[in-house]
Amino acid sequence: MTNPTLEFAFELRVSVDTDVHLGRGADEALSFTPITGGTVSGPLLNGVVLAGGGDWAVTRSGTAQLEARYLVQADDGAAIDVLNRGYFRATDEVSARMERGENIAEDDPGMYFRTAPVFQTDAPAHRWLAEHQFIGLARDEDGQVCVRVFVVR
Repeated sequence: MTNPTLEFAFELRVSVDTDVHLGRGADEALSFTPITGGTVSGPLLNGVVLAGGGDWAVTRSGTAQLEARYLVQADDGAAIDVLNRGYFRATDEVSARMERGENIAEDDPGMYFRTAPVFQTDAPAHRWLAEHQFIGLARDEDGQVCVRVFVVR
């Protein structure tokens, strides 16, 4: 059996606005976070994150199930649709540090923030994005959500 390998593809640095609380129940919260822009940089893709997308989160028992949808414009002008699903949870101590504006490393043992982005585009130069599986290691840094994206080989 072959074990998968991961190749670093690029980093998404997504700027966000203030969360909008949408409600739910006693042990569940639904929120929406508007996406206002950002950058994409790395060995396999460079460009910008366009404003207008958003991240919906349902938090249950301390774990947030995330679904972000937004557009990337590659440096060559190609449009790329991004659907990024994942999970976030943090200990009370890490949550308090985040509330104070501290940057938390993606491998901090008090935080789990992982995603599985899916890309769609018909641009020939970027078709590979729609033909591979990806995983993302995420963190909040300097007011942005940062996701290091790896292609599974």
